[in-house]
Amino acid sequence: MAFIPYSRQQVSEEDIAAVVAVLRSDFLTQGPELPRFEAAFAQRHQVAHAVAVTNATAALHLACLALGVGPGTRVWTSPNSFLASANCALYCGAQVDFVDIDPRTRNLSVPALRARLEAAATLGALPRVVIPVDFGGLPCDLPEIRALADEFGFAVLEDASHATGARLHGRPVGSAWADASVFSFHAVKIVTTGEGGMVTTPDAALAERLRLLRSHGMVRDAAQLRSPPEGPWVYEQHLLGWNCRMTELQAALGLSQMQHLDTAHARRAALAERYDGLLAALPLIRPARLADRVSAWHLYPVEVDGARTDRTRAEVFAALRAADIGVNVHYIPIHTQPYYRELGFRPGDFPAAEAYAARTLSLPLFPQMTHDEQDRVVEVLQQVLR
Repeated sequence: MAFIPYSRQQVSEEDIAAVVAVLRSDFLTQGPELPRFEAAFAQRHQVAHAVAVTNATAALHLACLALGVGPGTRVWTSPNSFLASANCALYCGAQVDFVDIDPRTRNLSVPALRARLEAAATLGALPRVVIPVDFGGLPCDLPEIRALADEFGFAVLEDASHATGARLHGRPVGSAWADASVFSFHAVKIVTTGEGGMVTTPDAALAERLRLLRSHGMVRDAAQLRSPPEGPWVYEQHLLGWNCRMTELQAALGLSQMQHLDTAHARRAALAERYDGLLAALPLIRPARLADRVSAWHLYPVEVDGARTDRTRAEVFAALRAADIGVNVHYIPIHTQPYYRELGFRPGDFPAAEAYAARTLSLPLFPQMTHDEQDRVVEVLQQVLR
């Protein structure tokens, strides 16, 4: 039987044609496709500005810089995420810390965040930025986090890398509550550009700073130059930036992929609902469903429920892999990594995230997945768990 990956990119003939058209055009980089992609993404997410960059790690890094993160500042995030959600603060010379998760949503816990903020306020050690992560595509409790941001004076940088197409209180993620939101276009994400990232923000000044940071801190527009230009060739560097520009090829692919976002999301949601029914009788804890939000269903993570089975996560994982099913684990808590242990973090620091990580499996989920493939995943789970 064919191998079933945990995820797979979906590239249509229309997507391929869009990329080929760029290859035959006059611009491979810094042409018209990038602003079109940014405009379409901003419109879809009901936000004023969208700034595309090379990948979501760069998006997090540049967004931190644009929000004033640097030496002497602090950034807090969730331990249940990919490394980049914390590394971005260290790139800026800031201190990083974590806030434990809600065991049901697997997202950053608002009560835990409030408790940490109250303690930090007494010590004069409040964060400059908090990075909540929309794990698996399920939006965080952003209105509550926004209220805490206004009370304690920090910026909210939403890591929506999993959440393109997700909605909260009827609005797209990236449209409200956060000062800036980051999206990923990695190959297995809901919209892909191969590699790529986007920062959305309602703040025009923040968006302009992001554009500077992605392109060497350099300007060419005569209206922005600080000295009268000798001629149209003049450019000026206004700050220390990076080369994080997205190519025209990537932008064309992303713009084409946006046309299929609703169809892809509907298919992911239908497969997730079918998993819910097929797995209901098994000793697994399924993803949370909340009435006020719609997940993008980037992942379908389950937990092996030790109260109802003596099978370990490792045994279930091995059985699925032995059946050529590409189950995966998202994530190993960031603070338990060797690098972060050298910074002083220890196992036991964030028990909810660690308990979740010890039990979790991400089952295959992607739009092209057939019901037969999904049935095969469930059949192996039934065999090993019963």
